[in-house]
Amino acid sequence: MKPAAWICLSLGLIFTQHAAADTASTPILVGNTDNQIALLPAASVPQVLRLAGSGGTTWQGMDAETFVGSATIDGVAVALHWRFDPGASRIRSDSVSLAYADRSTGLRLYWEWRATARHGPIEHVIRIENPGRHEVWIPLQDSFRFAWKVAADQPLEQLWIDKGAGEAPPVGTHLVPVSEGYRWHGASSTFAHPAAGEPREIIPYFLVRDEGSTHRGWYVGVEFSGRIAMALKRHGDVLEGVAGLDPEPGPFRTRLAPGATFSTPTVFVGASDGDVDTTGNTLRRWVREVLNDPAILRDPAYPTVTVNSWGSAMAITDAQARHMIDDARRLGFEMFHLDAGWFRAVGDWYPDPRKFPHGIAAISDYAHSRGLKFGLWTDWAQAGTSAQRGALNVADPHVRDWLTTDPPAGWQPAEFKGITIDLGAPAAQAWATREVDRIVRDYHVDMLEHDGYVVAQGCARADHPHAPADPAGTRRYSDDDFLWVDSSNSTDVSLHATQAYYEIQAGLRRAHPGLMLEICNDGGRMVDFGSAAHGDYFSIVDAYDPLSNRQAFYDASHVLPPAMLEAYVKAWPTPHIENFRYMLRSGMMGWLTVMIDSNSWSPQQHAAAAREIAFYKSTLRPLIRDADLYHVGPRPDGKGWDGLEYFDAGRDRGVLYAFHGSAATPGGFRFNLRGLRGNRRYRLHFRDHSSPDREASGRELMQAGLVVALPMADSSELVTIEALR
Repeated sequence: MKPAAWICLSLGLIFTQHAAADTASTPILVGNTDNQIALLPAASVPQVLRLAGSGGTTWQGMDAETFVGSATIDGVAVALHWRFDPGASRIRSDSVSLAYADRSTGLRLYWEWRATARHGPIEHVIRIENPGRHEVWIPLQDSFRFAWKVAADQPLEQLWIDKGAGEAPPVGTHLVPVSEGYRWHGASSTFAHPAAGEPREIIPYFLVRDEGSTHRGWYVGVEFSGRIAMALKRHGDVLEGVAGLDPEPGPFRTRLAPGATFSTPTVFVGASDGDVDTTGNTLRRWVREVLNDPAILRDPAYPTVTVNSWGSAMAITDAQARHMIDDARRLGFEMFHLDAGWFRAVGDWYPDPRKFPHGIAAISDYAHSRGLKFGLWTDWAQAGTSAQRGALNVADPHVRDWLTTDPPAGWQPAEFKGITIDLGAPAAQAWATREVDRIVRDYHVDMLEHDGYVVAQGCARADHPHAPADPAGTRRYSDDDFLWVDSSNSTDVSLHATQAYYEIQAGLRRAHPGLMLEICNDGGRMVDFGSAAHGDYFSIVDAYDPLSNRQAFYDASHVLPPAMLEAYVKAWPTPHIENFRYMLRSGMMGWLTVMIDSNSWSPQQHAAAAREIAFYKSTLRPLIRDADLYHVGPRPDGKGWDGLEYFDAGRDRGVLYAFHGSAATPGGFRFNLRGLRGNRRYRLHFRDHSSPDREASGRELMQAGLVVALPMADSSELVTIEALR
């Protein structure tokens, strides 16, 4: 055996390895302040030896990694034999890239881990390069396979979160025991189809922790919006599973052109040394630092207080839009968002001259003249039947080739839904890139929203870059006014389309610095970490009542920054001003968008809304942006009590949102606050004067709790918490 030569240039710089044999027995450590992964670069496949957290949590790995074992070249299946290449590997204290090569095909594989921030999880990706001259087809390479050794009698539980996906799910936040024989599967894609009685799509993340008092655990998430699957099972002393591209319906295969690279969706992995909210606060801070757009986060008016035209649905006109803008200015809104109804037809993203005779730029300029930003709804990947110049027309032979499936005879688009183009087709991506750029430029847009089914997750075409569909196993159907295709190639379709979509979003950001991007996708269907890296906020549910808003926020805020989580506030019965505030505040826990023409409000409601908006901007928004979040009440059920607390430990201040639903005798509820300093005293101010202001110690508020009493059903209270100096 040749001795390994390790050259340490400086702490955190590259170590160069010269011999695979000795390296195979030498663990490599990579990580940050919170997490450290120990890796073993064995001769044929590497292994995760352990994951350790700063609080003492350690998870011992058991099995080696699994790499793809075959490839197809010129129709011939070839077995792959990966060998470690120390000369092409790079090792730092905060990143590792272990290189493996297959001599027979020339394929190269890189197994990479990186700590992209001082705190939070560690990212992982596998890249496979084809440096040769032949096209290569490879099967599914999982992003992350794990097998942890656990005591057979150790009590464990798993947390996962459902997407809003059209309407708030009945459970939403799952925390269940992981006992012997446990098996779980979760899936995520770009457009959920929730069906009664079936598992909901998840935000692609889960946490496993000790069910006892320590709550020590670990978590994994996937930074991708396409078709993703996650699995977990327990047997004996093994906890194992997988995260990555969805192998179903399969069998998956993807093309590697000469010179091309396949990358698995990036995952992040971290140890958990606290309860669910402690882990969530760490993760949310990491998402803000690593995934979110720093240019948008620097804007002190983010999240932006928005009024949206959808309260009038498709009937919006130039005159009403201007009327709404005028009142929005008086109330203190910061953006007017023109929703669907402004365009000539589906796929024809030009203003309807009957509704907007002066065009859309005129509305944008009017909003700007009143001190408001201007946002615009689009569904730019949908084709329709408009024959107008510039329209995406399914009758155009070029456009027809971009469609995920041919329209049936006599097909007509719905009011604002057509047939999706496959962005993975280069010509379709190029058209969409030009079109969204034109929309932003021509209409003077500050925020561009996309809705509907933008990113294909199935396609019947054989001449697109994705794998061809299996004709015998292809299913075509209609659902939610869209046409769908499911076949063996669906995950590869989703992979290419999602990557193209990301390039379009990134291109918009480069071309238009400061442009905000909203991801709606029929409300809550693309709420994931990939979206968090390529959009600035997303609709979390497509139902607009107070309960749905609070339920969806309660769920998604366990893992995603609250400033990204948009609730749509729409007209709801408010016979009393307390009910009106309850309606508004149910949408004020994250990004606030009001889908009501505020000119319809009474003078009393008008005054109350102006006060609430001013308070949101001065007091709530800084906490939503930067403070820790604690789920101090139960998940909302619409009848009893629920509540959330923000607390900024650096500024020693926070706020409690307290809600009571429709129960006939509201009474009071005790909220045990979190994050305060036990030896400090705090002043409590009840904004609606439901109780007299008072002082209490942090220890009292966390241990004995804070009682809020409300005399009316469907009412709320905001209690500010500030340390005495």
